[in-house]
Amino acid sequence: MASDLSRISRALLSVSDKTGLVEFARALAARGVTLVSTGGTHRALTEAGLTVTEVSDLTGFPEMMDGRVKTLHPGVHGGLLAIRDNPEHQAAMLAHGIAAIDLLVVNLYPFEATLAAGKPASECIENIDIGGPAMIRAAAKNHKDVAVVVDVADYGAVLADLDAHDGAVTSTTRRRLAQKAYARTASYDAAISTWLAGEIGAAPEGQTFRALGGTLAQGLRYGENPHMKAAFYRTAGAPRPGVATARQLQGKELSYNNINDTDAAYEAVSEFDPARTAAVVIVKHANPCGVAEGASLVEAYERALLCDPVSAFGGIVALNRTLDAEAARKIVEIFTEVIIAPDATEEAAAIVAAKKNLRLLTTGGVADPRKPGQVWRTVAGGFLVQDRDNAVVDDMPLKVVTKRAPTEAELSDLRFAFRVAKHVKSNAIVYAKDGATVGIGAGQMSRVDSSRIAAWKAAEAAKAAGLPESLARGAVVASDAFFPFADGLLAAAEAGATAVIQPGGSMRDDDVIRAADEAGLAMVLTGHRHFRH
Repeated sequence: MASDLSRISRALLSVSDKTGLVEFARALAARGVTLVSTGGTHRALTEAGLTVTEVSDLTGFPEMMDGRVKTLHPGVHGGLLAIRDNPEHQAAMLAHGIAAIDLLVVNLYPFEATLAAGKPASECIENIDIGGPAMIRAAAKNHKDVAVVVDVADYGAVLADLDAHDGAVTSTTRRRLAQKAYARTASYDAAISTWLAGEIGAAPEGQTFRALGGTLAQGLRYGENPHMKAAFYRTAGAPRPGVATARQLQGKELSYNNINDTDAAYEAVSEFDPARTAAVVIVKHANPCGVAEGASLVEAYERALLCDPVSAFGGIVALNRTLDAEAARKIVEIFTEVIIAPDATEEAAAIVAAKKNLRLLTTGGVADPRKPGQVWRTVAGGFLVQDRDNAVVDDMPLKVVTKRAPTEAELSDLRFAFRVAKHVKSNAIVYAKDGATVGIGAGQMSRVDSSRIAAWKAAEAAKAAGLPESLARGAVVASDAFFPFADGLLAAAEAGATAVIQPGGSMRDDDVIRAADEAGLAMVLTGHRHFRH
């Protein structure tokens, strides 16, 4: 037998997910492999008529403490960790009656599924596996001699190796399986530590060690650009409605950029309570290019599209209510990459299906904008962690700082505009009127540039609609952060804005307030900044 091959004579199987278990074990037995197993796995295999040694026969101890203690014993770990060509290890095995274990098959207690189901803490604790990760890590460490399987998807590969190599597994397969095994235990422990951090209310800056883990949702054709490899992973925990919970009803495979943009769109539309109003967000390159409320989805879509019909081409459309046929007919009139909504009627889905490449996703609900959470971002050599921005303008006391207070209509639009500005890349300026954006300036290096771009967008939108004056006339304007100088505010006044909402807090607030008074603007301060880099 070639030196890179390891013969499989004895296998220990201890699995929570018993998918394909009996078939795999039967195939191993047919190839002369001795089977050892624990508890429920042992019962499943013996009931299927297989000859299986119970792990307690190896250890000399019964399972105890509700199954918490069963494999933590030298009879198991010695069989996994012994280096086969080490004479001292061989002597120890012989002296203590330890038999080698050549194949370990373990999948862990379903902690992530228990957590996602919203089970109480006591049940989550009982679904934290101890013996499983210990065995997995032992087998993976000794992958020179032992093969370890943590995923039912690898059953076939192991059997193929056994058939191709006279009952042995190659070192290439063993190393691949070991890498996967460590990734599995790391992801598992990350889910547990993240859950416990939430249970004790641990802030990011108070945690010396942080772990991030996930399970592959799909491999992607490439990343942001064709030369970059990529994949999409789901994290554990109670799912936040959005791309990770979505069911794709139709359309071609989502790309890296699709997923990123769709997430941005759905987070933005989730700011709008579906019980209060229909809302639509159109996103292009992770920035909203049109947002509107309406009495119906089709009305909201048409008003959102009016803001920037050029950028909407090839964009993402997010809705806060079930997609209906009327809205679907309107949306498919122009090229759209993705439609995402809590649900879709059968008629709406059939209308979208006529566009074979258009992806339709349903999430099962909208996200709670107030729900706490955390966001992660990588930097060279590390990563940043921060709380999700769950500040909502409806909860903010608005302070009027100008001589003129906003009217009720202006105040409603100011809140709308600030809600949108939260989801626009900084520096962000949003013009809005009657519950719809009319001009958006995003991601500029200076706030005055964002203000001018937003005003220009409003003028261009008016031209596209055949209207005689800029949509910014009579609109309100929101800024995600304070105006460092009065120039950005004055640009808004020149465009025709009548009221302003901004966080305040600049050294020159007094100058900005004075300029607003001189321009006849009403201005309110929120005290909350919404930077989004």
